[in-house]
Amino acid sequence: MAGITEEGASGSPAPPRRASWRLIGPGIVVAATGVGAGDLVATLVAGSRYGYTLLWAAVIGCLVKISLAEAVGRWHLATGRTLFEGWRSLGRWTTGYFGVYVVVWGFVYGATAMSSSALPLAALFPDGPGLRTWAVVTGLVGLVFVWWGRYPVVEKAMAVLVGVMFVVVVYVAVRVAPDLGAVLAGLALVLPDGSLLYSLGLVGGVGGTITMAAYGYWVNAKGWSGPGWMGVMRLDNRVAYLTTGIFVVAMLIIGAELLHSSRIALEGGDRGLVDLGEVLADRYGSATATLFLVGFFAASFSSLIGVWHGVSLLFADFATRLRRGSARVPAGGAAAAGGGAGDAEGAGAPERTTAFRAYLLWLTFPPMLLLFLDRPFGLVVAYGVLGAFFMPFLATTLLWLLNSRRTPPEWRNGPLSNTMLAAAGLLFVVLCVQQVRELPW
Repeated sequence: MAGITEEGASGSPAPPRRASWRLIGPGIVVAATGVGAGDLVATLVAGSRYGYTLLWAAVIGCLVKISLAEAVGRWHLATGRTLFEGWRSLGRWTTGYFGVYVVVWGFVYGATAMSSSALPLAALFPDGPGLRTWAVVTGLVGLVFVWWGRYPVVEKAMAVLVGVMFVVVVYVAVRVAPDLGAVLAGLALVLPDGSLLYSLGLVGGVGGTITMAAYGYWVNAKGWSGPGWMGVMRLDNRVAYLTTGIFVVAMLIIGAELLHSSRIALEGGDRGLVDLGEVLADRYGSATATLFLVGFFAASFSSLIGVWHGVSLLFADFATRLRRGSARVPAGGAAAAGGGAGDAEGAGAPERTTAFRAYLLWLTFPPMLLLFLDRPFGLVVAYGVLGAFFMPFLATTLLWLLNSRRTPPEWRNGPLSNTMLAAAGLLFVVLCVQQVRELPW
């Protein structure tokens, strides 16, 4: 890789003399994982209702995600400690919250991810298996792929899927012939009547999930360890979320040009993307519609793979530290993500640990029950409440950790980082309150 001429004492790559875009990887994985079908629908709906007026919100959202992911990566590199280790240093309450959240979230999200990946396949092959069968197939493919594939393989697969969804969505956005004057006007900070929640959703929702907390684990899995990699991590993070920003803007353009101007309303949920495929078929032919459905599948399946891998790393770290108490473990080794003296089978390979694979199975098989049953009322409420609190939890704890003695002085937050993280925390609190209010109590 460019700029690397030797290896560190531990066998991991030595920090490069200068950052190079050819080193990027973890940022693409975390950004792609955070952009799923639900985010695409939310962006389309915003574009269909308000045209280009909320484009500024998508740009600010990109900056918010860059700040959050940079803070996660900086903590891992500057301290040599995992994010969960940092959370645990703040008190037992963090362990309790995360433990309940990751179990409930994984159960419900597993079914959501499989259904989302199945929808475009069912639309592409209308004479093939039904939606539930496709959902089971995508879950099993994701399980097998992540079970046997280590991080480098996951990164390469994600890069391919990101490339597909990026090219497809940008192509469709260009195909609908956007009004460039209206696009530029959308950068002005304007809030039409009734648009506040939509604008907050664009700023905070697209690309913002638990997988942002997994960024530091992917940074370590890449072999980056220590402050010497800080420049590479920051370049990686910016390139990834700028790519995501372009992707979101392209979806907003599609919503504004195809739906807003024609007053077409999409069906709720992920099925709205299937509706959009039908609109594209009517306007531009079946080839464009098929291409869009392929991009839809790439976006959904990349989120599935990213969650199956990244959140399993988080859970493995969580389980290891519960088992071994508060003993400090270097962030880049096996124990950082589930390995250790008590789990020799996973030495040097976090993906081979019992905890990692146990959570991988939890994400895959129990959620299949929800594909055939209605979600229990209590589970829906618990999932909504716990999920709504996660992003405020992440932003607030990062502020705490990166302004304390837990972080070396030279890598603590500056005024800009504090402003961005505080603004993100406030934003996510507002979204949290709104999401909890909308639950079917």
